[in-house]
Amino acid sequence: MAFQSNPFQRSAMPEVVKNLLIINGLFYLATFFLEKQGIDLSDWLGLHYFQAPKFSPYQLVTYMFMHGGFWHIALNMFALWMFGSVMENEWGPKRFLIYYFVCGVGAALVQNFVIFYELHPAITQINDYIANPGFQQLQDLSNAEALRSFSSPQLAEHFNSFIEKFNSMYDNDHQAAIKLSVDYMSELRADIFNAPLVVGASGAVFGLLLAYGMTFPNNLIFIYGIIPLKAKYLVLLYGGFELYSGIRPNAGDNVAHFAHLGGLLFGLVLILYWRNQSRNRFDSYNQ
Repeated sequence: MAFQSNPFQRSAMPEVVKNLLIINGLFYLATFFLEKQGIDLSDWLGLHYFQAPKFSPYQLVTYMFMHGGFWHIALNMFALWMFGSVMENEWGPKRFLIYYFVCGVGAALVQNFVIFYELHPAITQINDYIANPGFQQLQDLSNAEALRSFSSPQLAEHFNSFIEKFNSMYDNDHQAAIKLSVDYMSELRADIFNAPLVVGASGAVFGLLLAYGMTFPNNLIFIYGIIPLKAKYLVLLYGGFELYSGIRPNAGDNVAHFAHLGGLLFGLVLILYWRNQSRNRFDSYNQ
């Protein structure tokens, strides 16, 4: 993408954007080097589901500085510089920083709500089994579609090993076998909770795209440097694409589309709130 004209009349690299780029770069390098030492920084600082044992509240912020690979961070940082520099110049550093983090945290909240919706059927069945365990209940649970939908090769292998152990134990000691199954289901629930992991500044960046489109709706942006498109239409196209990608069945692309939509949503609410405040102050001034 490229702008029709140079919008950086005050600063091509304002202070907040510059520092965000530096911090993201440092986190990426730290992730790369610590991985070689067997330390998974993304697992610590990436966003886990709020009911997961691995979740910590600070992840609502730190996940924005973690990225899944070179192109992930490169594209996000390019968009941060491209749209963020314009908006920081327009708003000033304080308002820009507030907006950036509101969009990022809002994206995390929306993605967690979607994860809750997706996990709820499987977790409900596991909780029901833990509350009322038994041989027939375990058979019903193992055949449940909701549980199979969250299966992975590793979980499937682990589950098959558990079933073999349960069957060999059940004939000799029913009570011990049932206890084994309850312990296993508790571990499986924790594994399912821990599995979703969200990383990246995309939610905040999508908020910046929205802010640019609402502030400069008729500015042309050249897609791939050759296709001109007004900013307002680019926002609508991206929003529609993310919604379609998020709701289409069996997406399987490992992208947190609803986090992107969450960034757009929280950005829209905040911009409308600020505009309403400005309008009220103007009306009060003129009275």
